[in-house]
Parts: sequence; structure tokens; C-alpha cells
Amino acid sequence: MNYLDAISTFVQERLYPLEPILLQEGFDAVAPHLDALRQEVKAMGLWAPHLPPDFGGMGLTLTDFARVSEALGRSPLGHYTFNCAAPDIGNMELLHTHGTAEQQERWLRPLAAGAIRSCFAMTEPEHAGSNPVWMSTTARRDGDAYVIDGHKWFTTAADGAAFTIVMAVTNPDAPKPHQRASQIIVPLDAPGFSIVRNISMMGERGTGWLSHAEVRFERCRVPQSNRLGGEGEGFALAQERLGPGRIHHCMRWIGICERAFDLMCRYAVSRELAPGRPIAGQQVIQHWIAESRAEIDAARFLVLDAAAKIDKVGAAAARIEISTIKFFVANVLQRVLDRAIQVHGGLGVTDDTVLAFWWRHERAARIYDGADEVHKDVVARHVLRQYGFDAGRRV
Repeated sequence: MNYLDAISTFVQERLYPLEPILLQEGFDAVAPHLDALRQEVKAMGLWAPHLPPDFGGMGLTLTDFARVSEALGRSPLGHYTFNCAAPDIGNMELLHTHGTAEQQERWLRPLAAGAIRSCFAMTEPEHAGSNPVWMSTTARRDGDAYVIDGHKWFTTAADGAAFTIVMAVTNPDAPKPHQRASQIIVPLDAPGFSIVRNISMMGERGTGWLSHAEVRFERCRVPQSNRLGGEGEGFALAQERLGPGRIHHCMRWIGICERAFDLMCRYAVSRELAPGRPIAGQQVIQHWIAESRAEIDAARFLVLDAAAKIDKVGAAAARIEISTIKFFVANVLQRVLDRAIQVHGGLGVTDDTVLAFWWRHERAARIYDGADEVHKDVVARHVLRQYGFDAGRRV
């Protein structure tokens, strides 16, 4: 059995049965079960597939990991159990690529081992998230330290995390806006850091890994040695983090689509309008199934093509492909989930299936990591430049 088969079997046999606990009681109730399963995953040699073996991982390429991400995406518990869930995976990738030996020893190794969790603080409630260079959080030098002041939200998984990587303005007078911010590691027990609240999302206030916090930095002091990369390189690191991150997300969404598609088809053949008349006989449902199948397959090919290009030439050269998959797959996800819920009728909006959970948690797919409209603008401007149109020129 190859590793994809082993992962798929593990997800179906070991994680599916735990989903009712997550849906009815929340992450804290299911976490003890997952702790034991995470040890099993390690023993199987399937742990942290995105990391190299010297950090305990499988050493997969981005393209190979993309297929793993799809398999794990079929359960809300998949990526966490295999230690490749956001935001930890992005932080691990940053620390592996840009962390100093000291930073890797203190933060990356325990994160890679699953001994701690982390979060990423970038978005601010006072500023549009679609403008990543517009932020008020500052980190000023004071001796050998940075003193950080600012307000962030949608800091996913801050509840129970050991540290965050924060984007803060360190060079306010830099001539280019993209060179003003840096990324700095902040332990969450540092004086001056506080979690204001876990934000209620569509009626659900999450805990632990399934939470999105509002946080504050008030004269929060950390050593300058906690900076990742060079001063003023925060935006470049964020872009480097988000490129592969969108592959991770998009393939996870395709995994969700496949699970929703399977649930939809199974229910369509078992649910009857009348004795001997399953709803699968309705043409509209057959059309939804056909459209979903085509859209999922098309989305997968697009993402794998983008991942292969990143593996070959890097994320910067695949910017258009990354933007294309981000809005395209997010919308396929919404349509497939919506059809699956509609086929299930009233059952679809209950927590007796995983569909309503995904509807709540993944509607944001069209917003986070760049809203649809932003990515569509990027793609359209690229296309129109080939026809002589300059988006910066006013007509």
C-alpha cells in the first residue's frame, strides 16, 4: 500500500468516527482522541508530510503534498492529526527556510514534533485585509529588543498556541510600502500580549486549533533575535508563505468537495420521494452531480499544475496560477457544498452530517488569503497587458 492509500484508509477508518464528537462537543472534546492518533501517524512514518526527514517529516514536494492535502481534507480532523494544519504548516515552512539555528531549535523542532502549536498575526480590524501593506502595528527598536504595539484579529489558533509570528512595521520611512514591515516571533506568554476574545464565527465560538482570535500587543517586548529574515522583509516572507499555502488550502478544499460529493451521491440513491423512487432519479439532482464531478476534476488539474510550476520555478513566477486557483477552487467548493446540502434537505443544515460544519467554516474561503475580487483583478490585469491595456492608465 502506498502512502496515499495508507493516509486515505486512516482518515476514513480512524477520523470519520470521531467527527460526531467534534460536531456535537467541539475541538476540546475530540483533542484527547487525536493525541493518541497523532502518535500512530508518527509510527506509520506519515507525520508532517511537508517537512524534510531531518525535522521528522516525509520530505514530499509541493506537488506530492498537494495530493496528500486532498486526502486529508476529506475530514476536518485530517490535517491537524498529521501535523500539517494551518497556521502551523506555514509557520513551519517559514522557520525551516528563514529561521536561524536558534529559532529552529527553540520553535521549529517542538512545532514539527507536535509538542506545541502556533499562530500568525497579520490582519487588523482597522484596515482592509486586501491591502497587506497597510497596517498600524509597529515594532520599534529599544536596545536589543523590539517593543510591539498593535491590534490584530483572525489570528487563527491563538487559543492555546505557544507563539505567534506577527507582521509589524519596523521601517515606517522606507521608500517602498512593501519594505516597511518585518515578521517577528512573539511567545504568547510575553508580557504585553493578550487574547481579547475568540471571535464568534457564524454562531460558533471555537476553541483551541479551531478558533480565530482578536489579540493585542501593548508594549510587548521581545529580543531582536526573534525577527525572521531581514528587517523590512515581512511582506516578501508573507508572499512566500502564502503561495504554497494556497496550494495547501485549495487541495484541502478539493478533499472537502470529494467528501461532500460522496455524501450527496449516497444520499441521493438512498433517500426516496416515495417507495421505490429515490431522489437520484430527479434530473436536477443528476445535473448537480454531473456539474460537481466536472468542476472538482477541473479544479484538481488547475491546482496540481500550479503546484508543479511552483516546484519548478518558485512561487513568484507562478503568481497568476496561484491567484487563478484561489478564486476558482473557492467557488467550486461553495457550489459543491451548497448542492450537497440541498440534496440532503433539512438534514443538510444539521450537525448530523459534516456539511453544515464546512459551510460555516469554509464560506470564508472566498475571503481569506485574498478575496476573490483581488485575485480576479490580478489575473485580469495580467491577461489585458498582453492586449496593450495598462490598468494604471486612466481613460
